[in-house]
Amino acid sequence: AAGSGAMEPAAKGGFVLGNLAEVVERVFGFLPTKALLRAACVCRLWRECARRILRARQRVAWRERGRRGGSPAQPFFPSLSSPLLQQVHVLPQTVLYIADAETFSGHEEWHEQKKARKRNSRETAIALEKLLPKRCQVLGLVTPGVVVTPMGSSSNQPLEIEEGEAGFALLFPKIDGVKIHTFHFSKDVKNRVFDESKFAEAGLKNNPDLRVVLLFGYNSWKSGATRFLHQIVNPLNEKSIILAGGQVESFTSLISENNSVQPGDACGVVGLAFSGPQIQSATVLLDQDVADERTAEAAMQRLKAANIPEHNTIGFMFACVGRGYRHYKTKRNMEADAFRKFFPNVPLFGFFGHGEIGCDRIVTGNFVLRECNDIKDDLLHGYTTVMTLIHLGSTK
Repeated sequence: AAGSGAMEPAAKGGFVLGNLAEVVERVFGFLPTKALLRAACVCRLWRECARRILRARQRVAWRERGRRGGSPAQPFFPSLSSPLLQQVHVLPQTVLYIADAETFSGHEEWHEQKKARKRNSRETAIALEKLLPKRCQVLGLVTPGVVVTPMGSSSNQPLEIEEGEAGFALLFPKIDGVKIHTFHFSKDVKNRVFDESKFAEAGLKNNPDLRVVLLFGYNSWKSGATRFLHQIVNPLNEKSIILAGGQVESFTSLISENNSVQPGDACGVVGLAFSGPQIQSATVLLDQDVADERTAEAAMQRLKAANIPEHNTIGFMFACVGRGYRHYKTKRNMEADAFRKFFPNVPLFGFFGHGEIGCDRIVTGNFVLRECNDIKDDLLHGYTTVMTLIHLGSTK
């Protein structure tokens, strides 16, 4: 009798977890995605509960490592290993990760560093890609410096990390009404004229729902790189599209469902395109004259005036390596601090690079922009910072 009595609570618990969807969903709500997917294999009830929970998790998550002024307590890529990814509460469909060049340089002997660095960066990228879902799009970039918001809360103070190892990975789940896809245009040494039909193939033309394009040029020191970047940017320079980004050192990953491209020695452009009628975006350019706290905050006020909703919004900062604390006379984190003052609940990410892409522009659901004799904005800059907001729509 005692034995059967001991089993009774367990039997009741089994009945509840096998029949009451409300209780199951409440329990499953505490599970990270990897554990949730395993639970979904148990029975039909659990599978349906898991699907509803995943559908409700349509907000971007991120993982980061780094601290300003020195090496992090843990290097970025080992910290993005299985334990941390198992704690993620989204199922990533697209991943953008950015790390500084020092993260990829390794600790090999100097005389072998060039060869070892190239080998290490690819091996490191492959190791990270293996931790992600097979159908996940991945874009990985290497930059001189990184801008990150520490994990835990979107209101944490963003950091401009100009030295030392640092990096972040943005994990975009499937979001209703939003499509994100990667693209890659590599310079063809045989043809000086770029085939613009490739824009349509990449979803960058004849796409009425296209709202934001993040562009990243690589190997900008190569002959013809600047001319090729103009060939990509100029046809896309439309008032209904936000263009933002910059020149990075290289890229280590570019994977989509139908495409796996290895970085080579050519120059080119990679990026992410965001499509969807619910997407809103705005961007401002901080030019060379923005050199103190007052003028930096004035630029953020222009961005604030775009009235982009802050809920489910991401901020991006693309800055020149010549800015940062050197530009602001040794005062660190000036632009990230100014951003946080006006956007207290928007996480900020980005990098320090070798050239910037962007301008002052707003794209919202009912935007009105004044055309100036059809003169297009100048989008390519140096010694500037581009600040961009991307709102992915309201979450249920």
